[in-house]
Amino acid sequence: MAKRMLIMLVIVGLLFGGIFGYHAFVSHMTKKYMAGMKPPPVAVSTIKAEFHPWQPQLKAIGSLRAVRGVEVTSEITGLVRSLHFKSGEEVREGQLLVELNADSDVARLHSLEAAAELANTVYERDKKQFAVQAISRAALDGEEADLRSKRAQVAEQEAIVRKKTITAPFAGRLGITTVNPGQYVNPGDKIVTLQSLDFVYVDFYLPQQELSRIAHGQTIVAATDTYPGRTFTGKIATINPKVDTDTRNVEVEGIFGNPKRELLPGMYVSVEVMTGEPERYLTLPQTAITFNPYGETVYIVDKSGKTPEGKPLLTAKQTFVTAGGTRGDQVAILKGVKEGDTVITSGQLKLKNGSVIVVNNKVQPSNDAAPRPADE
Repeated sequence: MAKRMLIMLVIVGLLFGGIFGYHAFVSHMTKKYMAGMKPPPVAVSTIKAEFHPWQPQLKAIGSLRAVRGVEVTSEITGLVRSLHFKSGEEVREGQLLVELNADSDVARLHSLEAAAELANTVYERDKKQFAVQAISRAALDGEEADLRSKRAQVAEQEAIVRKKTITAPFAGRLGITTVNPGQYVNPGDKIVTLQSLDFVYVDFYLPQQELSRIAHGQTIVAATDTYPGRTFTGKIATINPKVDTDTRNVEVEGIFGNPKRELLPGMYVSVEVMTGEPERYLTLPQTAITFNPYGETVYIVDKSGKTPEGKPLLTAKQTFVTAGGTRGDQVAILKGVKEGDTVITSGQLKLKNGSVIVVNNKVQPSNDAAPRPADE
């Protein structure tokens, strides 16, 4: 019985030993196989770092405003008798726009003129009587005061009658009106907008630390999505002498010529202020930069190794850089990359320091200093 038990234990031991040995062998071979495997090269695109001329500039978003623009309104109440314009037409300064019903006002004016004429006749007669001492000086002064009062009433009524005819305060383009003949208008009611479009202002804000870089007459360039690919050149007209205490920004007013009337008040535009002389910066596409909480990095192509076949082995070398300003698709590199370095511009998500790479530049990320929207 003891002999049988011993044989059984030996057999069980050999069985478990074989199982554990097989698993250990499989694990060892798997590790050896995995250690011998290398990830395939990562396909990336690259570009050589080069110096380019760089115009220093400040960027902002602005809003256009007419040099002269008003909402035409009435100063007094009245019933619209007739309109002398059409929506959207060009008008000259002083052109009649609206007539209000002034019949009762004209009648009152005639009455006051008659009273003033009578007062003038009485005054002239009293002057002759005073000359022969027929009346007192006090009586003559009273008639003179009455004449002046009557003439003042006539002048006041003439002003009221003039206000019944509304004219264009300056030349420009009219907007859309919703006022019709027979409509009753109150003081301040909008009749139509009038905008002078030969020149337009642009209002924008810049941080107070940029004040030393801007000056009156400085060139500015504006672009709007209304006209893709086009820019408009103007100059700084005014710099507000007060900085906003809430935002610490200063308001800047620029002016643009608008001979074709393409720019309209109320449009928003992107504004670039040209500051200083052009400089030279090492530039890269913005896609080449990896932004991290601990700093900006790029991957530079390293050709120091060789493959088993003797060909150059390309690997990715991660490098910290100091990025400067941006323009279009480009970013200026102040530190970390030298001229002539080959920098990876796409495919960084699959890379780590030392990753083997293969270059494929059939498709390149955009690297335009002034990109234009694609035509639809």
